[in-house]
Amino acid sequence: MSLTVQHLGGMAFVGRGPSGHPIPMDAAKEVGGADSGPRPMEMILAALGGCSGIDVVHILGKMRIPFESFEIRLHGVRRDEHPRSFTAIELEYVFRGAGLEAKRSRLEEAVRLSQEKYCSVAGMLNQAAQLTYRVTIEETSA
Repeated sequence: MSLTVQHLGGMAFVGRGPSGHPIPMDAAKEVGGADSGPRPMEMILAALGGCSGIDVVHILGKMRIPFESFEIRLHGVRRDEHPRSFTAIELEYVFRGAGLEAKRSRLEEAVRLSQEKYCSVAGMLNQAAQLTYRVTIEETSA
């Protein structure tokens, strides 16, 4: 895979990979940016959430487990000194829907498979940071 990151001026950049979609990035105003896009480290967490989320939705589709909504809340802890890499990342997989508590073990299995087998981003980040995850179910009425 190849990707190009082009300087747009100031501290702003745009990445473009094989999909052709623009990936804007910028620095915060306090460090000279214009705050016109997410920070690169935010993109790392977004990539992890997106990669794993796609896996989980695909796996749950194969398991025929419907849900009303699904989100992943990520929290990263970074080093105080440079390079300010992540040392730990926690992922909370939040599923909303009716009757999901009875399917908890299947939801947990889908998440585990993503984290331990399928998600390339998790596989890479696991080499540098401690990744932990948990499943939260918010039951709704049928």
